[in-house]
Amino acid sequence: MNDTLEFVTIVPWNVLFQWCNLLILFLLVKKFLFKPVLNILQKRQDEVDQLYADANKAKDEANTLRADYEKHLAAAKEEAGEIVRTATAQAQKRSNELVEEAQQRAASMVARAEAEIAQEKKKAVNEIKDEISGMAVDIASKVVEREISAKDHEKLIEDFIKNVGEAS
Repeated sequence: MNDTLEFVTIVPWNVLFQWCNLLILFLLVKKFLFKPVLNILQKRQDEVDQLYADANKAKDEANTLRADYEKHLAAAKEEAGEIVRTATAQAQKRSNELVEEAQQRAASMVARAEAEIAQEKKKAVNEIKDEISGMAVDIASKVVEREISAKDHEKLIEDFIKNVGEAS
């Protein structure tokens, strides 16, 4: 049993050396493994943070550009509406001018037609007067050919006046 006891026995110097080895190993791992790994992890975390910051900055810029685009689009729509309103107003104005011009032409044509009608009427009245004067000359020549009594003379004058009244 002696042999088995040696296996199970604890030697204090061995424990102390094991603890010293463990401490030295821990310090070496800490210095040569943990610090570089932590530095690499920290750098990676900084890169990720920077990527997030850049992404947020790009998102903010995109939102700003989108807002500017929407403002410009609204301004363009307003300008297009103004152009349409202006064109409509000009078209309405031109339409009114054309209607007014057509009305003036029609009025001048009516005035010319009325003037021509008045001139034709005067011409017709003058022709009738010429006919009446020719009739008066015929009557006068008939009167001269024969002697007329006062009663016949009065009748001729009334007929003449009656014919002149109907002619005008």
